[in-house]
Amino acid sequence: MKTIRFYFDPISPYAALAFWRLPEVLAGRSYAVDYLPILFGALLKANASKGPAEIPAKRDWTYRQVLWLARQQGVDLRLPAAHPFNPLALLRLAWACAPDGLTPSRWVVEQLLNHVWRCDGADPNDPERLAQLAQQLAPQRVANEALAKQRLREATDAALAAGVFGVPTFEVDGKRIWGQDSLPMLAALLDGDPWFDGPDWEAVRSVPVGVVRA
Repeated sequence: MKTIRFYFDPISPYAALAFWRLPEVLAGRSYAVDYLPILFGALLKANASKGPAEIPAKRDWTYRQVLWLARQQGVDLRLPAAHPFNPLALLRLAWACAPDGLTPSRWVVEQLLNHVWRCDGADPNDPERLAQLAQQLAPQRVANEALAKQRLREATDAALAAGVFGVPTFEVDGKRIWGQDSLPMLAALLDGDPWFDGPDWEAVRSVPVGVVRA
């Protein structure tokens, strides 16, 4: 049975859409999933990049596309009160619910994503809502705040070291698939499509850079 490492940040609507669609896309296949909450902002900083919501025209398009994709998936997604927002409280809460040596359960991740993206326009960081979410997850909480912060840092650093640059990213046997729209590619990888062991996977590394912007 293959294990999928699912890197995500609840700040990303694409990660939420991928999470909700994953069981449907991979139906009938034998797999396990490790859900790895990481700080998307740290990936952007390390790669000197801007997120899609930090570029005004792209921001508008991102929200339009996300709402359309949700409609196509039959998902009742709603934009939060403000976006982007600081996801640290949610990320740390996720890791606080992860037993030692394990990652958060799918149920925990689902509650976090619902808190942000099925919230009828509420603020994900509203103190009252955060307190209610923490209470809802209380039976799952096994780690203190300091340990949760440490595990978040470690997971984010490990993701960067592995070459993860965005969310959602799926990793299987050292191969990484990025993006909600790449779920069919993930399914093919799990099915043993020989393309992934052919020359094209590695050949892209040899393409020379033609120009570097100042």
